[in-house]
Amino acid sequence: MGIILANSKDAQVVHRLMLQAFKEYEHATPPSSALSETVESIEQALNNGEQAFISYMEDQPVAMVRFTLSNQGIYFFRLSVVPEKQGQGLAKALIVELENYARAQGKMISECKVRMNVPRNIELYRSLGYVITKETIGENRNGFSLPIVTMEKKL
Repeated sequence: MGIILANSKDAQVVHRLMLQAFKEYEHATPPSSALSETVESIEQALNNGEQAFISYMEDQPVAMVRFTLSNQGIYFFRLSVVPEKQGQGLAKALIVELENYARAQGKMISECKVRMNVPRNIELYRSLGYVITKETIGENRNGFSLPIVTMEKKL
Protein backbone atom coordinates (compact mmCIF):
# COMPACT_ATOMS: atom_id res chain seq x y z
CA MET A 1 0.00 0.00 0.00
CA GLY A 2 1.23 3.47 -0.83
CA ILE A 3 -0.04 6.91 0.05
CA ILE A 4 0.66 9.93 -2.15
CA LEU A 5 0.05 13.63 -1.74
CA ALA A 6 -2.39 14.55 -4.51
CA ASN A 7 -2.30 17.56 -6.79
CA SER A 8 -5.02 19.19 -8.86
CA LYS A 9 -4.49 16.67 -11.68
CA ASP A 10 -5.75 14.02 -9.23
CA ALA A 11 -9.15 15.74 -8.79
CA GLN A 12 -10.92 13.07 -10.84
CA VAL A 13 -9.51 10.26 -8.67
CA VAL A 14 -10.39 12.16 -5.47
CA HIS A 15 -13.92 12.76 -6.78
CA ARG A 16 -14.46 9.13 -7.82
CA LEU A 17 -13.26 7.74 -4.47
CA MET A 18 -15.45 10.22 -2.58
CA LEU A 19 -18.57 9.34 -4.59
CA GLN A 20 -18.00 5.62 -4.08
CA ALA A 21 -17.53 6.03 -0.33
CA PHE A 22 -20.33 8.55 0.23
CA LYS A 23 -22.93 6.76 -1.90
CA GLU A 24 -24.24 5.10 1.27
CA TYR A 25 -25.30 8.57 2.47
CA GLU A 26 -27.35 9.50 -0.61
CA HIS A 27 -30.60 8.63 1.20
CA ALA A 28 -29.47 10.01 4.57
CA THR A 29 -31.36 12.94 6.06
CA PRO A 30 -30.04 15.22 4.78
CA PRO A 31 -28.10 13.56 1.95
CA SER A 32 -24.36 14.18 2.06
CA SER A 33 -23.27 17.32 0.24
CA ALA A 34 -20.20 15.32 -0.87
CA LEU A 35 -22.42 13.82 -3.55
CA SER A 36 -23.03 17.23 -5.13
CA GLU A 37 -19.36 18.12 -5.49
CA THR A 38 -17.81 18.00 -8.96
CA VAL A 39 -14.39 17.19 -10.38
CA GLU A 40 -14.12 20.91 -11.21
CA SER A 41 -14.97 22.05 -7.66
CA ILE A 42 -12.35 19.67 -6.23
CA GLU A 43 -9.75 20.71 -8.81
CA GLN A 44 -10.39 24.35 -7.92
CA ALA A 45 -10.08 23.61 -4.20
CA LEU A 46 -6.81 21.73 -4.76
CA ASN A 47 -5.51 24.74 -6.69
CA ASN A 48 -6.50 27.04 -3.81
CA GLY A 49 -4.75 25.50 -0.82
CA GLU A 50 -6.75 22.37 -0.12
CA GLN A 51 -4.72 19.16 -0.16
CA ALA A 52 -5.44 15.43 -0.29
CA PHE A 53 -3.77 12.11 0.32
CA ILE A 54 -4.69 9.16 -1.90
CA SER A 55 -4.07 5.58 -0.82
CA TYR A 56 -3.25 2.93 -3.44
CA MET A 57 -3.34 -0.86 -3.28
CA GLU A 58 -1.85 -2.75 -6.23
CA ASP A 59 -1.71 0.53 -8.19
CA GLN A 60 -5.44 1.11 -7.71
CA PRO A 61 -6.71 4.13 -5.75
CA VAL A 62 -8.80 2.82 -2.82
CA ALA A 63 -9.04 5.66 -0.28
CA MET A 64 -8.45 9.36 0.17
CA VAL A 65 -8.73 12.21 2.64
CA ARG A 66 -8.93 15.93 1.93
CA PHE A 67 -7.48 18.53 4.30
CA THR A 68 -6.42 22.09 4.89
CA LEU A 69 -3.70 23.52 7.11
CA SER A 70 -4.29 26.49 9.41
CA ASN A 71 -1.95 28.40 11.72
CA GLN A 72 -2.48 25.92 14.53
CA GLY A 73 -3.45 22.67 12.93
CA ILE A 74 -4.82 20.46 10.24
CA TYR A 75 -8.50 20.05 9.43
CA PHE A 76 -9.48 16.93 7.50
CA PHE A 77 -12.72 15.99 5.81
CA ARG A 78 -14.35 13.68 3.25
CA LEU A 79 -12.31 10.70 4.44
CA SER A 80 -13.28 8.09 1.85
CA VAL A 81 -12.61 4.37 1.54
CA VAL A 82 -14.19 2.43 -1.32
CA PRO A 83 -16.87 0.10 0.13
CA GLU A 84 -15.13 -3.17 -0.80
CA LYS A 85 -11.97 -2.11 1.09
CA GLN A 86 -13.62 -0.77 4.26
CA GLY A 87 -12.63 -2.40 7.54
CA GLN A 88 -9.04 -3.08 6.42
CA GLY A 89 -7.34 -0.22 8.26
CA LEU A 90 -7.10 2.16 5.29
CA ALA A 91 -8.84 5.04 7.07
CA LYS A 92 -6.55 4.67 10.08
CA ALA A 93 -3.46 4.56 7.83
CA LEU A 94 -4.56 7.77 6.09
CA ILE A 95 -5.13 9.52 9.43
CA VAL A 96 -1.68 8.44 10.68
CA GLU A 97 -0.16 9.82 7.45
CA LEU A 98 -2.15 13.03 7.88
CA GLU A 99 -1.04 13.47 11.49
CA ASN A 100 2.61 12.83 10.62
CA TYR A 101 2.36 15.38 7.80
CA ALA A 102 0.78 17.92 10.17
CA ARG A 103 3.52 17.39 12.78
CA ALA A 104 6.18 17.85 10.07
CA GLN A 105 4.53 21.19 9.26
CA GLY A 106 4.69 22.19 12.95
CA LYS A 107 0.95 21.81 13.58
CA MET A 108 -0.33 21.00 17.07
CA ILE A 109 -3.96 19.96 16.50
CA SER A 110 -5.81 17.65 14.13
CA GLU A 111 -9.53 18.30 13.75
CA CYS A 112 -12.53 16.92 11.90
CA LYS A 113 -16.31 17.23 11.96
CA VAL A 114 -18.59 14.19 12.03
CA ARG A 115 -22.34 13.74 11.69
CA MET A 116 -23.74 12.77 15.07
CA ASN A 117 -25.92 10.13 13.39
CA VAL A 118 -22.86 8.17 12.14
CA PRO A 119 -21.57 6.64 15.40
CA ARG A 120 -19.13 4.26 13.68
CA ASN A 121 -17.17 7.28 12.37
CA ILE A 122 -17.14 8.88 15.82
CA GLU A 123 -15.86 5.58 17.25
CA LEU A 124 -13.14 5.33 14.57
CA TYR A 125 -11.77 8.75 15.52
CA ARG A 126 -12.11 8.02 19.27
CA SER A 127 -10.05 4.86 18.79
CA LEU A 128 -7.29 7.07 17.34
CA GLY A 129 -7.29 9.48 20.29
CA TYR A 130 -9.76 12.12 19.08
CA VAL A 131 -12.19 13.67 21.56
CA ILE A 132 -15.42 15.54 20.99
CA THR A 133 -14.83 19.22 21.68
CA LYS A 134 -18.07 20.71 20.38
CA GLU A 135 -21.60 19.72 19.40
CA THR A 136 -23.38 22.03 16.98
CA ILE A 137 -26.04 22.20 14.34
CA GLY A 138 -24.08 22.69 11.16
CA GLU A 139 -25.15 23.52 7.66
CA ASN A 140 -23.80 21.51 4.78
CA ARG A 141 -22.91 22.82 1.32
CA ASN A 142 -26.50 22.23 0.17
CA GLY A 143 -27.95 24.39 2.95
CA PHE A 144 -29.32 21.53 5.08
CA SER A 145 -28.95 21.69 8.86
CA LEU A 146 -27.63 18.68 10.69
CA PRO A 147 -26.21 17.84 14.14
CA ILE A 148 -22.43 17.50 14.01
CA VAL A 149 -19.59 17.05 16.46
CA THR A 150 -16.15 18.57 16.20
CA MET A 151 -13.43 16.12 17.19
CA GLU A 152 -9.84 17.08 17.98
CA LYS A 153 -6.56 15.43 18.82
CA LYS A 154 -3.45 17.13 20.16
CA LEU A 155 -0.47 16.12 18.05
